[in-house]
Amino acid sequence: MEDEEDHPQRSQKWLEDVSKGIVSHEIEALTLQGLQIELAQKGLIRCKFVVPEHLSDRDGNWHVGAIAVLVDDVGAAAIFSYVGHIKASVGFNVSYLSTAKIQEEVEIEGKVIGHKDKLSLVEVSVKKKDSGEIIAIGKQWMSSMTSKL
Repeated sequence: MEDEEDHPQRSQKWLEDVSKGIVSHEIEALTLQGLQIELAQKGLIRCKFVVPEHLSDRDGNWHVGAIAVLVDDVGAAAIFSYVGHIKASVGFNVSYLSTAKIQEEVEIEGKVIGHKDKLSLVEVSVKKKDSGEIIAIGKQWMSSMTSKL
């Protein structure tokens, strides 16, 4: 029987492995390369990230597609920390309120805000580290086919 206290550490390792390309697709590894996990506890993942040049659009802003990939993976890791395994996305929404420039440091926090039976809801916020300005807020519904929940 697995220990629920191990879930945050296992989710942190999974997210680190995704950012290194060990357990992910190339797009995820390129998008999360350099992600630093600051906190992993049950239902909560907090990270920091410096926007690299290869993730910018033609205006020098952090590309919205790259932000979406980051929101997806940090959200999945937060749910993993809560339930102990990866689930499948069944609903995904990101609202973009601002942007970040190349070499700007941002903070990302994924927090499980709902869980019932096989369905979990996570909210991921992305903010500028220096000002706290919100860049994006994502909500993701994930479901499991397992009956362990």
